[in-house]
Amino acid sequence: MFIRFLKENRYVSMLLTFLRLYLGWQWLHAGWGKISDGTFNASGFLYGAIKKMSGEHPSVQPWWGNFLKEVAIPYVDLFNVIVPWGEFLVGLGLILGIFTSFSILMGLTMNFAYMFSGTTSTNPQMVLIGIFILVAGVNAGKIGLDRWFIPFFRRMLFKNTEKEFPQNI
Repeated sequence: MFIRFLKENRYVSMLLTFLRLYLGWQWLHAGWGKISDGTFNASGFLYGAIKKMSGEHPSVQPWWGNFLKEVAIPYVDLFNVIVPWGEFLVGLGLILGIFTSFSILMGLTMNFAYMFSGTTSTNPQMVLIGIFILVAGVNAGKIGLDRWFIPFFRRMLFKNTEKEFPQNI
């Protein structure tokens, strides 16, 4: 019942728009700061996360630390591009309300990656808000470009299907 309320209520879409804009600004601001500075380097963060794997109560689980050691650190140059541009594009998508579900899914993925790496900051609150936006689906982007893009995309995607399977059968 609550999920249906999130997905269909027009007043909820207004609240979701406010939350979407808030998260969008957070992501856009963080990404643009890294892009415009031009000196972003994830190496220190990644090595710091690996150090948090040890001790009596490690804040980074071994499976995640091993991923950071084996994948992220060897390809840190790629991560130095993906992280700032990912943050910026997630923010842009959320602010414009286009590809809203995909944008919030990618934002949640980054939030979880940061939390798996032993940081907290605003990530838990961003995850909580993001889950509401993700569950609401299209309703979260109704006051945004998804209002026009989603129907257009569906028409283009299912154009051939409608010819093969008429609706009035």
